[in-house]
Amino acid sequence: MLKVNNIKAYYGQAEALSDVSLEVNEGELVAVIGSNGAGKTTLANVLSGLIPIKEGTIEYNGDRIDKLPPHEILKRGIVQIPEGRKLFGKLSVYDNLLIGAYILNSSKKINQLLERAYDMFPIIRERKNQLAVTLSGGEQQMLAIARALMSDPKLIIFDEPSLGLMPILVHKVTEIIQKMHIEEGRTILLIEQNVQEALKLSDRAYVLQTGKSIFNDLSENLMNNEMVKKTYLGM
Repeated sequence: MLKVNNIKAYYGQAEALSDVSLEVNEGELVAVIGSNGAGKTTLANVLSGLIPIKEGTIEYNGDRIDKLPPHEILKRGIVQIPEGRKLFGKLSVYDNLLIGAYILNSSKKINQLLERAYDMFPIIRERKNQLAVTLSGGEQQMLAIARALMSDPKLIIFDEPSLGLMPILVHKVTEIIQKMHIEEGRTILLIEQNVQEALKLSDRAYVLQTGKSIFNDLSENLMNNEMVKKTYLGM
C-alpha cells in the first residue's frame, strides 16, 4: 500500500532523514521506533505532505504522492493523528469532528461516520458540545483519533499517541489501536517512542536512528534483538 524509497528530507540546512525506506502492506500494523531526535515525527510529516523530500520517492497504491499537497494526500486516504493532538481548542468537540470530514461531500456519509465515532468513543458523544480545550488529555487523544476517522481513511499514521498520557490512558489508547487493527482490519503506521508497546502491537517494525532506518524485522524478533533490548528496552 505504502512504499517509501530512499528518501531524504531537511529542516533548513539540517538533514532530518537520510536514505529512509519502508513498506506498509494493506491490513498491516507497522511500527517505527526510535529515541527522541531519531526523525520519527519528520517521517510522519513527510508522508502527510507537510515536509517536502529532497531525494527518493513515496508511492501509495502504486502512484507517486511525494509531490502532492497535504489535502490531496488526505483525499487519497492517508490521515495523520499528529503528536500533541493539534485540536482546535476553542471549537466544540462536534466542530472538530466536522473539520475531520471536510473532504467529504455527502451529509449521509458524514452522519454515518459521526455515529461510528460516537459508538467507538461514548465519552466523545457526551462531550460533543464542550470546547475541545476543556477535555482531559485522554479525552483529547480520543477526539484526535475520532477526528481522523471522520475522513474515512485507508491508512492511519499515529504519531506518538502515548506521549504525555498517564499509564492507564496509554493502556486505553493501546486497546483502541489494537481494536482498529485486529477487529476492523485497518492499515496503521504507528510512530512511537514507547518501544515495548509498539512492538507488542505491531506486525513488523523499523528502527530509526539519527534520521536513518538502520534495520527492520518482525516485531517478535525485534523484541528479542540484543541491540533493541539494550538500547530501547533497558534490558
